[in-house]
Amino acid sequence: MKLAEALADRADASRRVEQLRSRIVANARYQEGEQPTEDAAELLTRATEACAELESLISRINRTNSATPLGEGTVTDALARRDALRLRHSVVSAAADAASGRGQPGMRQMRSELKMLAALPVADLRAEADRLAQQIRELDTAIQRTNWEVDLLD
Repeated sequence: MKLAEALADRADASRRVEQLRSRIVANARYQEGEQPTEDAAELLTRATEACAELESLISRINRTNSATPLGEGTVTDALARRDALRLRHSVVSAAADAASGRGQPGMRQMRSELKMLAALPVADLRAEADRLAQQIRELDTAIQRTNWEVDLLD
């Protein structure tokens, strides 16, 4: 099984656990004289099995990511880099939005009203956000390519 397939299975198992959780909660109590629409105990057993499957997949995915080279490090290093780039992009974009006055009233009605000035260089911030977005796309592509090339470890 390729790493990408295991990632898809992990997402499916996570969704399945969440759906089972919702169904368990909905059927954990019922009114006297009525029957629940589903057997909560059986659902709980299925959820436990799905959690065990999810744990196994996560463990194997993590082991594979830390053993698979990508660039100058491993896939795990690349994932950490991508997360940091996304966070930095978010901060830089928010700073550019705030400095440009996006979402804030900025029109003066009278000359006597205070004028709002940008404390940060908006154009430079937008350019930096674009560079970060490009780096994220390139790294994401490399990660995806590796995911389809690498076999999942046991």
